[in-house]
Amino acid sequence: MKLTGVLLAATAMAFAATAGQAQEKTLKVGALVTLSGAGAAWGQGMLNAAKLAAEDVNKDGGLKVGGDSYKVEVIAYDDAYKANEAVTAANRLVYDDKVKYIIGTVGSAPILAIQPITDKNKVITMTLGFTPKAISPDHPYTFRPNPTTAEVAVPQISWLVKNLNIKTVGALFPNDETGESIAHDLGKAYGDAGAQMATEFFERNRVDFVPLLTRLLAQGVDAIELDGNSPVTAGQIVQQARDLGFTGQIIRTGGPATPDIVKVAGKQATEGMYVHSAFNPNDKAEADYEARYVKTFDQSMNGFSPFFYDGTKMLFKAMQDAGTVTDTDQVKTALENIRDFKGVTGTVNWTGKDVYGIAHQLDAPFYIAKVHDGEEEVVAKCTTKGCE
Repeated sequence: MKLTGVLLAATAMAFAATAGQAQEKTLKVGALVTLSGAGAAWGQGMLNAAKLAAEDVNKDGGLKVGGDSYKVEVIAYDDAYKANEAVTAANRLVYDDKVKYIIGTVGSAPILAIQPITDKNKVITMTLGFTPKAISPDHPYTFRPNPTTAEVAVPQISWLVKNLNIKTVGALFPNDETGESIAHDLGKAYGDAGAQMATEFFERNRVDFVPLLTRLLAQGVDAIELDGNSPVTAGQIVQQARDLGFTGQIIRTGGPATPDIVKVAGKQATEGMYVHSAFNPNDKAEADYEARYVKTFDQSMNGFSPFFYDGTKMLFKAMQDAGTVTDTDQVKTALENIRDFKGVTGTVNWTGKDVYGIAHQLDAPFYIAKVHDGEEEVVAKCTTKGCE
C-alpha cells in the first residue's frame, strides 16, 4: 500500500511537472519595424499591436495550439526605415532567434529586401509596405493586414475631388519604392476623377521642402497631397507650405498620421485638413482599443495599429486552426482560409487575387475625416466601391 502510494504520488508529480513544462513553451514572434527616424510612429504602432495581441493570449495561460500552450514572446528590432538595416535584422530574427513569424516591415524597400530571406525559410510576414510588388504568388508567405493607396485612393479621391472642387493638386514624394508606387496610384486616381496632379520627388532624409513647394505653388495648385510621406515629414510639409502663404486644401489620402502631423505643424496649420482614416472613434471596439493602447503605452495611437492587432490575432488563430506553430505551410493555408474575422477594425477578409495574383491583402472598411482642433471627425465611410 505504501509503495503504491509512493508510485501514485510520483506519477502525480511527474504529470504536474509535464504540465508545467507544457506551459513553459515559448512562441517567438519577430517585430521588424521602424522605431527611429521619420517612420517611427508607424513602427511603434505595429510593435505595440503585437504586444497587445500577445498579452491577450498570455494572460489566459498562453496560446493553445495542438494540445500545447505557448507563451508568446515578441522580439523587436529597429530597421530605421532602411533596407540594409532590415536585412541585418531579418537575418538575426530568422537565423539567431529562430522565428517563423514577423510583424513588419514598415517600408516597401525593406520588405522587398528581406523577402529572399523570409521566402527561403518559409517565414510568414505581416508587412505595412505599400508596394504592389510585396504581395504576389512569388512571395507566398507575405500578407498585408492594412489597406494601401491602391485600395483606398480611387473611392476617396473621387469623393474629395467632387466635394472640394479640386482642379489641381501638388504632391511631394520620397524618391524610393514607396514614393514611386504611391505617386503612380495617386496620379491615376486624380486623373480619373478629373483633376491634375503635379509632383516633386525628394530624398527620404530631406527636411527643407521650401524650394519644392515653391515650384508647386507657382503652378497654381489648389490642394497639397501628403500621402506617401512619413508622419513627421508630412507635418514639415504642411508647416512649410503654410509659412509660404498657401491657404488651399491639405489632403492625406493614405497612411494614418494625424496626431503626429498636428504635433509637428500645429492645430492652426492643419485645421480643415482632409485625411484617410482607418479608424472610426465612434465605433466602440475601435474606441476601446485606442483607450487600452493609450493607457498601456502612455502615448497616442497610430491608426495602423488596430490593423496589426487584428493581423496578429488572425495569425494566432491560423496557428490554432492548423494545429501547429512550426509548419508554416499549414499555418499559411489556415490564414488564407480565415473568413469574416471579427476584429477591432470590423469584419475583415483577405482579398487581392485579381490585383496581386494572391489573396493576401486585407479588405476592411475605411473613412474620410476632417481635422478640427487637431482631432479627426469622420465625414464619409468608404469601401473599395465608393464613399458615402
